[in-house]
Amino acid sequence: MASTSPGYGITIRVEGSPELQPVALITTTITNAGATITALDVVESLLEKVVIDVTCDTIDAEHAQNIHNALSAHDGLTVRKVSDRTFLLHLGGKIEVTSKVPLKTRDDLSRAYTPGVARISQAIVDDPSDVRRLTMKRNTVAVVTDGSAVLGLGNIGPSAALPVMEGKAALFKRFANVDAWPVCLDTQDVDEIVRTVQLIAPVYGGINLEDISAPRCFEVERRLRELLDIPVFHDDQHGTAIVVLAALRNALKLVKKDISKVKIIMSGAGAAGTAIARLLVLSGATNIIAFDIDGVISKDSPSEDSMRAWFIENSNKDNFKGDIHQAMDGADIFIGVSAPKVLNEADIKSMAKGAIVFALANPDPEIDPVIARKYAAVVATGRSDHPNQINNVLAFPGIFRGLLDAQAHKITDKLLVAAAEAIADCVSEAQLNTSFIVPSVFDPNVVIKVAAAVKKSV
Repeated sequence: MASTSPGYGITIRVEGSPELQPVALITTTITNAGATITALDVVESLLEKVVIDVTCDTIDAEHAQNIHNALSAHDGLTVRKVSDRTFLLHLGGKIEVTSKVPLKTRDDLSRAYTPGVARISQAIVDDPSDVRRLTMKRNTVAVVTDGSAVLGLGNIGPSAALPVMEGKAALFKRFANVDAWPVCLDTQDVDEIVRTVQLIAPVYGGINLEDISAPRCFEVERRLRELLDIPVFHDDQHGTAIVVLAALRNALKLVKKDISKVKIIMSGAGAAGTAIARLLVLSGATNIIAFDIDGVISKDSPSEDSMRAWFIENSNKDNFKGDIHQAMDGADIFIGVSAPKVLNEADIKSMAKGAIVFALANPDPEIDPVIARKYAAVVATGRSDHPNQINNVLAFPGIFRGLLDAQAHKITDKLLVAAAEAIADCVSEAQLNTSFIVPSVFDPNVVIKVAAAVKKSV
């Protein structure tokens, strides 16, 4: 059975007669229906009725409805209201703008706005570099998307992508005290995206590209890096690649294997897959065989763009032509950034001793992690309900904290590798085990160490 998730958490208000012992009846009904109770409160207790609020995690919206139906089926129980906790959290949005300075008197207004602010503007005219010192630019990032490749949802457009970008901005603030703002563009034309970001760039100290589909994302990133004097970071590519490299570095320690000598099978050669492969090669990997929706990438694959040309040049050195199931035989590492159920149990069983499986498709991975753990030494997913979550939040807050603090103008491959090493080093030798190859996203040392590594690499 699938796992319950806080993403489908609900709060149910139920009324029942005291003689029914409604607390026991409600908890038994919900538990038997497969939900996980996280809180229970008696909000009203009278001689004729008891009103109870129960909060529980369910599997999905259909499961939540089943809980409602199961409670309603009992004579003497009345479901007054069901609240979806995730929708409640998003009411009115998740971020806001607040002033850092008091505006209580005419004196305050005179310095924060007219006439005093004119002196600040003139100072920037006289020395344009002062814009970082005297404005929000020093700590502000634009989270830019066209809504064409939103994780797990696909091409949903800018409005539907906004809640995701709000969430990204909230993570920036929570983990690195970076002020980030969603910029959801109503276009999927490369020229329009590039020009729009170029026009708004003066406000920001960095650009975080998010959920833009491949291969368009490669072109957008390349052109913006050429045009702008601030760092441009595509998190779906580089954030994922950094955390994968960090996790793999520690996993290889556990199985005592050298990255230069292992056979790596990849499923997915889009934005994330290409960036992962590039960092692996930079770190010494020599034997990568990658697959996409059309099969294995070989010397005969069409070279559609510069990124695919790089993949063809740097992978599948022996020009293997079989399918992914054949390729898995004797493989040391599997990295999936593709789609559910790409692999089966026999594929994992056929891997080399001390195998490493990173099945990162979300929400459903390439292989059930429970099955993978029967044979693989180390298993990681993109999910929060399994050990070893490969989560970009380990990377992007610290990276931008370091970039902004260093007033950086560009991002290099050296910087990305340094960030990965910093994340990996946050797991001490005493902590490192098969269920703990990356630090917790709530470990405050992660942002500090990543930011320091980035500043050193700029």
